[in-house]
Amino acid sequence: MFNKLLRLGKETAIYGLSSILGRLMNFLLAPFYTNVLLTSENGIVAYVYAYIAFAYVVYCYGFEIAYMRFVSTLEIGDREQNFSTPFLSLVASSVALSTLIHVSASSIAGWIGIPAKDTVLIQYAAWILCFDTLSVVPFASLRMDQRPKTFAALKLFNISTNVVLNVVLILGFHMRAEGVLLANLIASIVTFVTTFIVVRTNFRLSFSRALFRELLKFGLPLIPSGLAGMALQIVDRPIVKALTNNATLGIYQLNYRLGIAMMLIVGMFDYAWRPFFLTSAREPDAKALFSKVFTYFVLIMLLVFLGVSFFVEDLVRIEIFGKHFFHPDYWSGVSIVPWILLGYVFNGTYVVFIAGAYLEKKTKFLPFITGVGAIVNIVVNFLLIPSMGIMGAALATLAAYGVMAIIMYFASQNFYPVHYEWSKVLGIAFAAAIAFVAFEVLHPAPLQLHGALIKLGLLLLFVLLLPAFRVFSKSDFVLVKATVQRYLAGLR
Repeated sequence: MFNKLLRLGKETAIYGLSSILGRLMNFLLAPFYTNVLLTSENGIVAYVYAYIAFAYVVYCYGFEIAYMRFVSTLEIGDREQNFSTPFLSLVASSVALSTLIHVSASSIAGWIGIPAKDTVLIQYAAWILCFDTLSVVPFASLRMDQRPKTFAALKLFNISTNVVLNVVLILGFHMRAEGVLLANLIASIVTFVTTFIVVRTNFRLSFSRALFRELLKFGLPLIPSGLAGMALQIVDRPIVKALTNNATLGIYQLNYRLGIAMMLIVGMFDYAWRPFFLTSAREPDAKALFSKVFTYFVLIMLLVFLGVSFFVEDLVRIEIFGKHFFHPDYWSGVSIVPWILLGYVFNGTYVVFIAGAYLEKKTKFLPFITGVGAIVNIVVNFLLIPSMGIMGAALATLAAYGVMAIIMYFASQNFYPVHYEWSKVLGIAFAAAIAFVAFEVLHPAPLQLHGALIKLGLLLLFVLLLPAFRVFSKSDFVLVKATVQRYLAGLR
């Protein structure tokens, strides 16, 4: 069993490498923005990107997954037709929608509460949506052609181009919020052109009406669940703006990004977990294996939760070349980070529990569960933000992911029961809670040696409490030791 767990860990690292590098490069923009843009400017950028995220679901209308579904079987037409039909459809619809948004930008800005002077942001957003949508089928084609290295290289190329252009346009050309979106637009155009050149052999000027009808039947029903999933992730941004102001939204958005560590852990795991449980499900010890995966994944997530929560204040205050990692104007929002991290912990448990829905073909429940999470997020945001500010928004994220994880657990247990090691999982959670409460009570000073020693001591306390709560048995240690020894022997 531990050999399989080790394989899952290895695959998680491989699948997550491009995601890690890409997100880390994007994360570097957060301290850059805090030091060169006003809080209100960061707020309006976050607000525009929230609408971009929603619109992107409509722009794609489920054709990415629909293309992958039909090109894998070639039920209708050949490989070139299966590429060209969805691609040409997205070209026509994206150009039409973006042209409409471009010419109506002033009216749209008024409807969503963006100042008239920032109308150009709407126009940039329209064409970002267009070119990002045009890249959907080419990128999906790379995945279906099993070209992960090319896929990862192009994704990293897009992100690195965006980062460099942000620096050039904002520092070199003294652009403000418009520089952020213009950099994204140029990167999207360059990425689309480059990606299409790579996969151009799949394209020919051919459109199959029969295939198009089937693509629509498959793709359009995905829009509601896609919108619900997007609402769960970013609906808090427009609500924060509506109930506070652009400056507060800017502080919230940039501190929210500090939860990237847990986001990466969950994202990396998800890349590897889905193929892992699909290929392992037929093995006799599959459910015991899934239970063990859950235990160790919770342990890793809570260790990361404690580590980031303890040291995040040190990170934002550290000085690099005379500049703080985060400008002092944003320090007031650091208190939301632990609750964002904890929200992603529950998201990680949801990812584990989702295995049953896939294995038993019960995916019809997923839009309902995602929708409930989105509704909880919206309701709790409106309830808590007026009295708690951005802390209320962070707690809304935690509540939404928590509710989703609970519903997914009980739903999956009905059709794919797994006996999880709840005594061990609760022991891990209790040990983490003790260490975190002690940290909140002691509140050691940031960037001080004695404070760092206290934090390291609390991390050690968490580890030492695990055997006390019988999280690990002697047989676990023996199996882990033997597995690691066999793995190291194989490297020689």
